Amino acid sequence: QVQLVESGGGAVQAGGSLRLSCAASGNIFSINTMGWYRQAPGNERDLVASISSGGSTNYADSVKGRFTISRDNAKNTVYLQMNSLKPEDTAVYYCRLLSLARLYWGQGTQVTVSS
Repeated sequence: QVQLVESGGGAVQAGGSLRLSCAASGNIFSINTMGWYRQAPGNERDLVASISSGGSTNYADSVKGRFTISRDNAKNTVYLQMNSLKPEDTAVYYCRLLSLARLYWGQGTQVTVSS
């Protein structure tokens, strides 16, 4: 059983910063990819950023240069540093773990950016 627990969401004004964390626990294979997705009301759930256990990263074009994804393999934790936030970043952010072709999702954390 794998569990993902997210933290760090909240409300911030445009231009502000937030840092999201996601801790994975359970039977986790060391080679995996962790990432952040987001879903705004009426929209699909889209990739924000992902990072492999080897450190390779991938970002959505809309967040490049503003968001940074990182991870601590010893703690099975992934982070998302979000700077220069915009109102269009408002969404529920979900942590995702891909391991041995199986997908796991966190419960989601709300990020609200006001103008």
